[in-house]
Amino acid sequence: GQGPVLETEFPAQAKFDHLPAPRARGESTGFVSVQEGCDKFCTFCVVPYTRGAEYSRPAADIVAEVRALAADGVKEVTLLGQNVNAYHGAAGSDPEWGLGRLIRELADKVPGLARIRYTTSHPADMDDDLIAAHGEVDALMPYLHLPVQSGSDSVLAAMNRRYRVEDYLAVVDRLRTARPDIALSSDFIVGFPGETEDDFAATLDLVRRVGYAQAYSFKYSARPGTPAADRPDQVAEDVKAERLARLQDQLSHLVRAFNEQCVGRVMDVLFDRPGRYRGQVAGRSPYLQAVHVSPETGGIDGLRGRILPVRITEGHPNSLAGQLVGATVPGVQP
Repeated sequence: GQGPVLETEFPAQAKFDHLPAPRARGESTGFVSVQEGCDKFCTFCVVPYTRGAEYSRPAADIVAEVRALAADGVKEVTLLGQNVNAYHGAAGSDPEWGLGRLIRELADKVPGLARIRYTTSHPADMDDDLIAAHGEVDALMPYLHLPVQSGSDSVLAAMNRRYRVEDYLAVVDRLRTARPDIALSSDFIVGFPGETEDDFAATLDLVRRVGYAQAYSFKYSARPGTPAADRPDQVAEDVKAERLARLQDQLSHLVRAFNEQCVGRVMDVLFDRPGRYRGQVAGRSPYLQAVHVSPETGGIDGLRGRILPVRITEGHPNSLAGQLVGATVPGVQP
């Protein structure tokens, strides 16, 4: 199949509900909740009602948890929040820290932590310090999930997203200025109540302008109790399905093109699991792509939990294949 681009079910649950289970001992990636709840009240979403107002954990608690994970062998930590970049955590005698400050502290003060990610972000909360951190903190991976939902200003207003298309594009430009090799992913909702063909065309235009490396797209589906569910101008199911198919066709071409552009590059890969085939080992690129290699000897035992350079040899719709660069692993031939 074509992987995540083709998920058609609108995510019913709050964003934390489909995240990975807590890590087992010996895993090299970890997930740390830093923020819960949301104050945004997008008209399609139940999170503010089910999860309540935004709450940020104290910075010291997060740093301690990440230190413990790193001491246990975790190399990559993903900071989680329903609206993670609205993080504003108590920090002792300091004023509250934003997410950029928290990321800098983790990068500076946690031995063994090589990679930092965060999700899910709201475009209206990408402040100057967080954008600057993307250019200044080596451990912060050059990949960001920045959901736009629609490329139409009128739909964005009806969704209560609190930004216009030009605001979103300005954030993208600032991110790319700070970190030219950053890759972006997004969420899209098609067929929101009142969406016209022109509105949908504007979404396709935005997709082309930004050039996403990954994306998740859904047909709008009414959540009882949300303002959008009560609107009389619901879009017909067949129209929603047809628009979703067009959007996903465009997105899948972009994702494949991004993966194919990686061929020939050398990327650091964090190896964390066996591949699909015998002798194959899999890991993640800085852009969160699955990368498969087939070392001559050693298999996963020699590579698990290590970050090693891989020359990318193949780009597929949902993954990359490559070869280890140099004799960097004892007992593993390049």
